[in-house]
Amino acid sequence: MRTLFYAIGPMLFDSLGIIVFAVLLAVGAGIVAATVAGSIVAIAVVGYELARGHKVAALQWISLASVLFTAAATLFTGDPRFVMAKPTIVYLIVGTVMLRKGWLNRYIPPEQLAMVGDVMDRFGMIWAALMFTSAGLNLVIALFFTQWWPLFIGIFPLASKFGLFAIHIAVVHVITQARLRRRAGSELKPLAAE
Repeated sequence: MRTLFYAIGPMLFDSLGIIVFAVLLAVGAGIVAATVAGSIVAIAVVGYELARGHKVAALQWISLASVLFTAAATLFTGDPRFVMAKPTIVYLIVGTVMLRKGWLNRYIPPEQLAMVGDVMDRFGMIWAALMFTSAGLNLVIALFFTQWWPLFIGIFPLASKFGLFAIHIAVVHVITQARLRRRAGSELKPLAAE
């Protein structure tokens, strides 16, 4: 449970601009209003980190860029299909960044990282696969099922991320506990031999 609370804060904070954008679309706000609100929140998140003198995480920059790109596309093209297809590019960029080994390390307590760093690296690849899947689904829905896109973008990205997040945390917890038991058992064996 401690790992869940440790990871959920940065995850929500990193994605806050996109979350605001998606939630506003899901509740029926117009795409311009959702984009402007998401842009303001994404800029505020990055500004807050910079004001505190903290390094801005890659996902925070990506969140900001994705919301700003969507805002620019909305304001300059006026073509809803172009705007709807834009997240596909963002998901591809995010997925590519997620292929980098160790990107998940900031979401786990340092003392646990030594024990499950290999698991975190594997989940990094799974997260990248989710982004690539999201990119493909978004493009198909934006181009061929346009009327369903607001519902898709308002539900699927958040639901899939939170679902994978829950699985990720549960698997890391189970593996951590198993490795702790194994470690404790191996430390007791020499004592039993004496």
